[in-house]
Amino acid sequence: MSSNVTAKALLKKTTSVSRVMKSLSHPVRLKVLCSLLEGEQGVNELAQFCEISQSAMSQFLKRMKTEGILSCRREHHFVFYKISDKKLTQLLLAVKKIYC
Repeated sequence: MSSNVTAKALLKKTTSVSRVMKSLSHPVRLKVLCSLLEGEQGVNELAQFCEISQSAMSQFLKRMKTEGILSCRREHHFVFYKISDKKLTQLLLAVKKIYC
């Protein structure tokens, strides 16, 4: 029975890791996450950094928020995004150290 519990726990984690790795596999999403390592930012700032339209950036951010990768806060008419998981931040810092 304990191996069945371990298999379920492993399956749950692999699904979570797979979701994160999928986000890292897209160049724009990876740029967004690297930019957010510097702290929370708004849609316009991220769109400018990634050199895409505001509407395209909004779609990327909405998807990443839905996936639980980003969280946001609203201040008046502005929405600011940040990385929601400290483990993801650690992973990104490791990737940055290796590749940058």
